[in-house]
Amino acid sequence: MDQQISLFPPVGLETAPERSRPVLTDVQKSFKFIPNLFGAFANSPTILEGYVALEKVFSKGTLNPVERQIVLLSASVENDCGYCTAAHSTLLKAFLHVPAEVVSAVRSNTAVSDPKLAALIVLTKEIVAERGHVSALVLDNFFAAGYRKDQVLEVLVGVALKTMSNYVDHISPTEIDPAFQAEA
Repeated sequence: MDQQISLFPPVGLETAPERSRPVLTDVQKSFKFIPNLFGAFANSPTILEGYVALEKVFSKGTLNPVERQIVLLSASVENDCGYCTAAHSTLLKAFLHVPAEVVSAVRSNTAVSDPKLAALIVLTKEIVAERGHVSALVLDNFFAAGYRKDQVLEVLVGVALKTMSNYVDHISPTEIDPAFQAEA
């Protein structure tokens, strides 16, 4: 990837467009800082509000917090987004206490030992790689692992989230925050 200048440098509470400021305030409360990618989003209140709203909807689904983060990490890996890969790896390890081997397996495209997580990872990566064209075998394995039909659509919401954030980082490379740097 060619190194390019950030088209949307992160903005803070003082420099963000007025409509972005209340959302950034909430982000800061949640993370205890404003992650650079959210600062980049804040250049456009539309994407910032849309991303945060979709993230809230995703969190209300039936996938548990680890499964949701696995979807987000898997999509970020498949989309080759270093920023989001580092951020979700950090969240999985530091806050959700997922073993490092699981996170490493997702990142290196190797199998995980948990068949349910393995089916989730494969489905997520196939949705991304094949632009939504998922094979019957992948779906059958997903259902055989214990997931339901409606959860395929929840995975799609996670992929939509990562499509927005991964592509913003591709269009406007964002410096990885110190909090996520260990997973860069």
